[in-house]
Amino acid sequence: MKDKIKEIETGALAEIAVVSNGEALEKLRIKYLGRKGLVTELFKKMGEVRPEDKGEIGRLINALKSGVTKAIDEKISGVSAPGDPKKERTDVTLPGISKELGTIHPVSGTIKEICDIFISLGFRVVEGPEIESEHYNFEALNIPLEHPSRDAFDTFYLADKWLLRSHTSPVQARYMEKNKPPLAIVIPGKVYRPDATDASHSFMFHQVEGLAVGPAIRFSDLKGVLTTFAKRMFGEGIKMRFRPSFFPFTEPSAEVDISCILCRGSIEHVHGHGRCSLCGGKGWLEILGAGMVNPKVFKNVGYDPAKVTGFAFGMGVERITILKYGVTDIRMFFENDLRMLKQF
Repeated sequence: MKDKIKEIETGALAEIAVVSNGEALEKLRIKYLGRKGLVTELFKKMGEVRPEDKGEIGRLINALKSGVTKAIDEKISGVSAPGDPKKERTDVTLPGISKELGTIHPVSGTIKEICDIFISLGFRVVEGPEIESEHYNFEALNIPLEHPSRDAFDTFYLADKWLLRSHTSPVQARYMEKNKPPLAIVIPGKVYRPDATDASHSFMFHQVEGLAVGPAIRFSDLKGVLTTFAKRMFGEGIKMRFRPSFFPFTEPSAEVDISCILCRGSIEHVHGHGRCSLCGGKGWLEILGAGMVNPKVFKNVGYDPAKVTGFAFGMGVERITILKYGVTDIRMFFENDLRMLKQF
């Protein structure tokens, strides 16, 4: 039995010493230490050993097992594992593996395009928190407690008068509190409203809002800025119109429309046959809301409304993207369907 133990030890250490790869080393481990391995078989033959020799033979077999295990463990770091690309030879004749590059999401691309236009007009991009207080989301913007937008059905409320912001306007108030006029900023970001999801609504969407404050800023300045934006965004042939509206944080306020980018407001589509699928035959598309900053907002942030005036505007990025690229359903932006996203 002693001779057998010595023979197995010599053979095992010799084979382990010359092995060159992980796969072969694993085979040796199974050969000697596996359930049916040579060392394991020695333990099974202990019943054949004389009682007075069992102690010594048992120690020799355990020493053999420990020695083989140690030799294998030491060898592991020096050989390549099966399939290890660092140790395997590279076949340079094989064709290369191409990596598919991603692209900018259409919504992200539109945000960048909008911001770039306003940066060229002298605006600065700023951002703010998506979790807001009631003060900045409503009160600082002259939105009274009884306003419908403050109802629990129209806002995602959190604990202790905190909420998911329903527009990016709170950043306007935050920025004015910390900066003196003149200033011109645009604010991109996510906003949240508990709307039922359908082809034109989502509980989360993106906005870009703008604010300009300084001495003697007029409504004509607002019209000039937005006209420049619309022409750069949708083309020089675009026409604009302003319709009277109401927003608590601007006075006067207006809804801004552009001429339909599909039918261009042609008489055939507006009054005749084959009504436009985009504008429904109206000839106009609403793109944003705007107005002169309400003096009450200036007072809330510490500005003197007798010394400064300003304008503000806000637009939904998904709507701009839908109009620009002809997307028919807002849900397509968030379904992660590569067939849709690869088009941009």
